[in-house]
Amino acid sequence: MLFISLLKASAQDSLSITLNEVKYPYPVKFFPVKTGGQTIQMAYMDVMPANPNGKTVMLFHGKNFGGYYWGGVIKALGAKGYRVVVPDQAGFGKSDKALIHYSFNLLARFNKALLDRLGIAKVTLLGHSMGGMLATRFTLMYPDVVSKLLLEDPIGLEDYRTFVPYVTIDEEYQTELKTTYESVKKYYTESYFTKWSPDYDYLVKIAAGPAKSANFPRYAKVAALTYTMIYEQPVCYEFGAIKVPVVLFIGQEDNTIIGKALLSPEEKMKHGQYKILGPATARKIPDCKLVEFDNCKHIPHIEVAGQFLDALLKNL
Repeated sequence: MLFISLLKASAQDSLSITLNEVKYPYPVKFFPVKTGGQTIQMAYMDVMPANPNGKTVMLFHGKNFGGYYWGGVIKALGAKGYRVVVPDQAGFGKSDKALIHYSFNLLARFNKALLDRLGIAKVTLLGHSMGGMLATRFTLMYPDVVSKLLLEDPIGLEDYRTFVPYVTIDEEYQTELKTTYESVKKYYTESYFTKWSPDYDYLVKIAAGPAKSANFPRYAKVAALTYTMIYEQPVCYEFGAIKVPVVLFIGQEDNTIIGKALLSPEEKMKHGQYKILGPATARKIPDCKLVEFDNCKHIPHIEVAGQFLDALLKNL
């Protein structure tokens, strides 16, 4: 994989909450955004191709990730002439961990400001997991900016408020404080991949690394705030309002549910079934193509990378 060697060379057992020790697959820059009287440094990669085709793809990461896991996708897109912009959303990755009210509307505005700063008027937008919820909100807010919306196993295909018990930010914060390498490894093994490979260990190292930082309480509070953002700000009722072409990439074995640990075994079986949610969501979107991957869970661009990249390039 593109940057496992980079991680082995740079990551320690303990990582700072802005992942200073993690070398991303391409150079990282920073863009200041403001909210609530605070200035937040937003990290991003802006990767120029050797032979530009004049088009740009923007990639939005999931909740438990940052731009670091897009390396293979960036390389494949660049080889086809695409400029690729990959932000770490505020509160994630190398970006500042601000204690603010997080909303998809606010994050969408930050990303629009970044595109304006870079002089980019039009993008193809690819969002994975939580990034799919954000990409949906961005597209609803800025339909003239998005030429095509690509959603890779997006969460929020159902309204979690209707079946996941509510927890307060303080309660979720206490849960986040219990994060360990072992708990992250268990969750990733059970939820993200059909079969674990040592190639995935770098994801666990990065996700669990900040837990040993002296600043981890701040990191955990932001994780709680963004959990609440996902829980309280559904997008599933607005899929019918999307005005651009959409491609929905779905791992058939995905069963992701935000707040899954709060559910009974019976409730877990009733929800989060992407083999059902994928086709149902595709029917809600006026111009949507569904692409499904067998023997794949939540991260097709890693678990079935070759198949995903082939499908991605064909659907650009």
